[in-house]
Amino acid sequence: MQYDECSAFEKQVIKLYYCPGIGPKSYWKIMKYWLSQQTTTINSLALQGIGFTAQKATHIETVWQQMTDAQVHHKVAQQQLLTFFSPNYPPLLRRIPDPPLLLFYQGNVSLLQKACVAIIGAREASAYARKVCEKFVPPLLASNYVIISGLAKGVDSFAHESALRNHGETIAVVGTGVDVCYPATSRYIYEEICQGHLVISEYPAGTTPQRFHFPMRNRLIAGIAQGVCVVEAKEKSGSLITAQLALENGREVFAVPGEIISAQSKGCHQLIQDGAKCTIDADDILQEFIYF
Repeated sequence: MQYDECSAFEKQVIKLYYCPGIGPKSYWKIMKYWLSQQTTTINSLALQGIGFTAQKATHIETVWQQMTDAQVHHKVAQQQLLTFFSPNYPPLLRRIPDPPLLLFYQGNVSLLQKACVAIIGAREASAYARKVCEKFVPPLLASNYVIISGLAKGVDSFAHESALRNHGETIAVVGTGVDVCYPATSRYIYEEICQGHLVISEYPAGTTPQRFHFPMRNRLIAGIAQGVCVVEAKEKSGSLITAQLALENGREVFAVPGEIISAQSKGCHQLIQDGAKCTIDADDILQEFIYF
């Protein structure tokens, strides 16, 4: 939805998001105070009462008072967004620690209400990883799962491509604004996903890629999906962080075995040794979701 379609309360939430110098943990301190007190006002004394230092509380009160509704509207412009309180906000994502206050999107936002399986893995992926995606994705689509991944090259792209080629649905979670395609090599996938599927981000339009954005992106993938399947991953792969986040969120984690001498699969083998389900076909995934 656009800014004009938001409720008065959601407009205050959006204003809070755009206040400079307030991070996610501070958002949620303030949000919990608002909800408990049934208010949307900010003053330094109240902020000190919920744990902010006097200096920080004064700063927040100042930037809040200085930002006008017109300025907020200008910042949001024509972006499509959801607040945490929007009906279309992903239900499983609400359960993670410090969920995004806002989600920006392009495409079919109703996909966020459907069951999703994440398929992730190495950027420098092998032909074997592509074949695994081509094997796993069609049965998942046939069981009405949406494929979610991070638009990165390698396994992420293979997963999105397989969903598109098999006329399924897919969600790309990005670490940039939804209007920024990164990496550039994923442009053709990005454009197709924007048209009939969904691209989402917790960062506003125009945000360029930064290293710290991608662990944050990974927590959204782990938070939205019912389960995470790691197809190929090195020993210190970012995919292992996503898998750990999924476990912490109470989600299923699947790992695809590879050659025991391959560094590309060392992370997957470690996950299996640590208790992830050894996964050789889509049925191994679907069996875990019977009672979800």
